[in-house]
Amino acid sequence: MSLCANCVKGYLYEGTPTGKWEKIGGVDCYVATPDPHKHLWPHKVVLYLPDVFGAQLINSQLLADNFASQGFKTIVVDYFGGDPIPADGLDPGSTFDTGAWFARHPAETARPYLDSVISALKKQGIKELGGTGYCYGGRMVFDLAFANAIQVAVASHPSLLQNPTDLNRYLNESKAPLLINSAEFDTSFTPEFQTKADELLGGGKFPPGYLRTFWPGCSHGFAVRGDLSDPLVKAGQEGAFKAAVDWFRAYPKATTKL
Repeated sequence: MSLCANCVKGYLYEGTPTGKWEKIGGVDCYVATPDPHKHLWPHKVVLYLPDVFGAQLINSQLLADNFASQGFKTIVVDYFGGDPIPADGLDPGSTFDTGAWFARHPAETARPYLDSVISALKKQGIKELGGTGYCYGGRMVFDLAFANAIQVAVASHPSLLQNPTDLNRYLNESKAPLLINSAEFDTSFTPEFQTKADELLGGGKFPPGYLRTFWPGCSHGFAVRGDLSDPLVKAGQEGAFKAAVDWFRAYPKATTKL
């Protein structure tokens, strides 16, 4: 498994993040907290599982803030230990060595950070977790769902998955309702992969719940790093966010307990 070209392409957004950094289970996390009067999940949390640019990317922080504005406390986990691909890696002329970076951060290295955060949240009284993952984070959503460590799952243009192995594992091992936000142009979650996901999980074959949205004109990375000057990409990003919010609202009760 490896990263695709669009895993390290995209646009930086402007804005002022309103969350704050906290240590949770010894792990640095960006925490976006909703207004107390709008908090939909007092005993639940959304784990935001970032792409290769990590919790430090302003785009991810702003997106986490958007989830908080909808009533969900959202925690962006720095599972790269302070070593994400830097934001200037998005520059077309960047010489950052993504191959060397990925050699340091294969997917299995992120899991201990997540386990530490989840354990700490349980001790704080959190009963249920949703997960929303982007690119690399989509892989992590699947891994947490395999272990039923999250109760609701959203994967946007996931990377590092194997077709059909990981789909079959999801079908057989997970109890978490799954939403996948997919793009028209994606060499990681290809049209063939998308079709296979519908074939294996759609049509009621996965009883907890399955939905795949499809966004024409969008490429891998659109949900967090897309070009918002492109009307199709803007519609895709806003639509993927709304779909995630609706998915979290549709499944307020856990199918398994932490």
